[in-house]
Amino acid sequence: MTEAILYDYWRSSASYRVRIALKLAGIAYRAVTVDLVKGEQRSAAHLARNPQGFVPVLEIDDLRLTQSLAILGYLDRTRNLGLLPDDPAERARAQALAYAIAVDLHPVCNISVAAHATALSGGAEGMPGNWMKHFIRPGLLAFEALLTGFEQTPYCCGTAPGLADICLMPQLYNARRWEVDLSDMPRLLGVESACAAHPSFTAAHPDAVRPE
Repeated sequence: MTEAILYDYWRSSASYRVRIALKLAGIAYRAVTVDLVKGEQRSAAHLARNPQGFVPVLEIDDLRLTQSLAILGYLDRTRNLGLLPDDPAERARAQALAYAIAVDLHPVCNISVAAHATALSGGAEGMPGNWMKHFIRPGLLAFEALLTGFEQTPYCCGTAPGLADICLMPQLYNARRWEVDLSDMPRLLGVESACAAHPSFTAAHPDAVRPE
């Protein structure tokens, strides 16, 4: 089998998701840093891997895969991770929970979006932190409300980590980075504690993979 390679940036939320899934699957991989701060995502070499200029890119099983949700779906199907329920109705509910983070909240809090907003504001005081807080806290409050439809035992949707947990933890990392108040979100904080104690989440954490 060819070596799995993850083109990654340590603080990228989408890359963080894929690292968690790779750890859950027990897949050894080689990480290649694409430094977003230095603009390496716009290099000819990286654009040849992904014309969108995004990370992550995962080379695995003689495939080159982009888009974190698509990669998670592939790993789930090929490695039997059980990230979503089999029942169609429960699967749709769990997907909606995950997508509330990955599809609705994460894109507006992407660092490139926040940087552009900061530039348009003329570098206003409190930017980009105010931009981040404006979107992250309401998004996570909505996620907390959505969690009432599930029993946290101890993860978002049950006894094993699923797609929602994988999407949530990177966003919580960002929330804490930008000092978002989470004190009134007990369900979410309970899930965070469970995931923080799981070795696959710990090994994938940005602090664990940050380059020297």
